[in-house]
Amino acid sequence: MSRVRMDKWLWAARFFKTRTLAARACELGRIESNGQAAKPAREVRVGDLLQVKNDSGDFQVEVLVLSEMRGPAAVAQMLYRETEASRELRLKAAEERKTMLGFEDLREGKPSKRDRRKIDRFRGRG
Repeated sequence: MSRVRMDKWLWAARFFKTRTLAARACELGRIESNGQAAKPAREVRVGDLLQVKNDSGDFQVEVLVLSEMRGPAAVAQMLYRETEASRELRLKAAEERKTMLGFEDLREGKPSKRDRRKIDRFRGRG
C-alpha cells in the first residue's frame, strides 16, 4: 500500500471519529499537507508533514505508516509522529485552559431561591 486517501488516513489515525468528519475538516481547510490545503481525496504518502486542526488541538505530524483500517488507539499512534514544537504548543494551550477554569464555573440560567435572597440583600432590599 503506497497511497491512502487523506480522509481515510485521518480516520484510521483517530484524529476524527468518523470519515465524514475527516472529509469535512479537509473541505473547511483545517488540514494541510506539506503546506498546502488538502482535499479529502488527496493521497497521503509516508513522510508527508500534516497540519491537523480539530477539537483536541492543533497537531503537526509526520506520516510514518499508511493504513485504511481503524484499529485500537495504541496502533493508531504508531501511524504518525508528532513534532516537538506541536507537542509543546498543545501542552502550553492545555495549561492556559486550566488557569481559565474559574470562568467556566459561572452559573447559567435562572438564579436559585438562595441566590435571589443574596442578590436582594446586596441591593439593599432584604
